[in-house]
Amino acid sequence: MNFENLMRQRYSARAFLKDPVPPGIIRHILDVAQKTPSWCNTQPWEVCVTETPEATDALRQKLHAHAAGGGEPHPDRPFPREYVGVHDTRRKECGAALYNALEIAREDREARQRQMLRNYQLFGAPHALLVFCHESLGFYGGVDCGLYIQAFMLAALDQGVHSVAQASLAAYPDLLREHLDVPADRHLLFGCSFGYADERDPVNRYRTDRAGIADAVTFVR
Repeated sequence: MNFENLMRQRYSARAFLKDPVPPGIIRHILDVAQKTPSWCNTQPWEVCVTETPEATDALRQKLHAHAAGGGEPHPDRPFPREYVGVHDTRRKECGAALYNALEIAREDREARQRQMLRNYQLFGAPHALLVFCHESLGFYGGVDCGLYIQAFMLAALDQGVHSVAQASLAAYPDLLREHLDVPADRHLLFGCSFGYADERDPVNRYRTDRAGIADAVTFVR
């Protein structure tokens, strides 16, 4: 695909086929994403990828058991303090679209909780990617890593591989650093589940809207 088509066709997949992505394709995607620009070419992203189903299942089981058991989130970088104004409106619309696609009623808290915990089952994906950054690089290291995950997801889609970026995985950095043998001075920023999307699943059929440029851009003349 060309770049515009990738941007317009990408969506957050939340149901995947079990088929793993061939190692050569994973490496190609990572090689393309490695071209991401960064401040002073620091290239701060340090990435862990579960290449085999066995590695993904081990991560999935540990994460889900911890989250389902009531593990308290302790992210390295604070999650948003609150959502206000249009940001709150968009967040609620996004959530409503997801639950409507799954026919989960607003008052069905048990079903909503089960769906939330799907995050920690990696939505059934055969692979996961976790992005760490040295704590000294602060906010702008995180900005560079954000560029990286965007590049990764678009490079993946160009190979027919779908993905979903997950800030939720950053809720348990100590657990994941221990599991993956990552040094304590590497902050976990976010994760990404990826694989071949299950297009039959209704969760992959809804789409979120995007604001027009009039809502985001000020032209100065």
